Amino acid sequence: MYKMGALFLKDDEIRKQEENTMRRFHALLLLLCLFPAIVVTASAQQEIPLQVSLGDVSLNKLIFVIALEQGIYQKNGLKVEQYITPRAAGVVRRSGVKVPEQYIREVDDSVPITIGGGTPTIVGMTSDARSVDRVILASTDNMVRWHIVARPEITKPEQLKGKRLGFSGVGAMTHFMARVFAQQLGWDPDQDISLMANALALDTLKSGRVDAFVADEIAHTMAVAAGYKSILDLGQYNIPIAGSGVNASRSWLQNNREAARRFIKSTVEAIALMKNDKNVAFAAMAKWYNITDREQQEFFYAQAAHLPRKPYPAVEGIQKTMEVYNYHEMRRHKAEDFYDDSFVRELDQSGYIDSLYK
Repeated sequence: MYKMGALFLKDDEIRKQEENTMRRFHALLLLLCLFPAIVVTASAQQEIPLQVSLGDVSLNKLIFVIALEQGIYQKNGLKVEQYITPRAAGVVRRSGVKVPEQYIREVDDSVPITIGGGTPTIVGMTSDARSVDRVILASTDNMVRWHIVARPEITKPEQLKGKRLGFSGVGAMTHFMARVFAQQLGWDPDQDISLMANALALDTLKSGRVDAFVADEIAHTMAVAAGYKSILDLGQYNIPIAGSGVNASRSWLQNNREAARRFIKSTVEAIALMKNDKNVAFAAMAKWYNITDREQQEFFYAQAAHLPRKPYPAVEGIQKTMEVYNYHEMRRHKAEDFYDDSFVRELDQSGYIDSLYK
């Protein structure tokens, strides 16, 4: 009887051991099944390195300076390196703005993301065989804010007929607006006025190389500080523009949509912060643009109110670009070829953008 009890006890211990072994096996099996998901989740949280070219120095670029300085990129899982190009720094230097050297670097044309005008991006792709094929993911600038600043003896826009009007470069936003300005006055942009490149700078006005120039926010700010006056606010024409925004390499975008999604999320967050806290903008101006005069900062910042909360690609501006630069290669394309609004649309439809202003 004692032996039978011991046998049953032994069988019971064996059964428990087998049950424990099975439980451990099932737990291990479950862990193995979940392991890929754990790896994917951990990978999704890792910082993605990303290089960004800011191009020129303007109000719109301040958005991305704020995103870096305030840790917005890092919060969204991006490790961003971004710089102002030497050429852009040189242009604003001629208007009295000195960008600190540590923020200036030559960036390869193939950099994944550039921050720049939609118009020059489109014109470049349709006129330069070596231009990088890019797609506009967001437009942070869809409203004309430029002014025409002239020499003291010119007080009316009509007086510029037969004169020299400066802009930055062919295909640039200032070139686009110079041509639109001439058309608005009923002039032939090629016959009735001389459009002069490399003249988005106060020194060209002072030296008499141009009679007036199309001034962006910084050039306008510095010109007013130097005693010059605007003879025309180009915003009165209410022309749709494909202004500054986020332009991604099309080939890079195919395999890096998560990085692009994080970047656009950072963009809308930085826009909200800039609109809601001007001191953040002032700090960024002082550090990156070396603009420390409070009056100049206020003058510059006043334009921030016009930046779109929801930076959808500026479709009407793209269409206007195609109209102004109506050459053969441009006519081979549709407006839809140049933009992808899915990233902004996702953030908008989810209610996320609206939540940033509550």
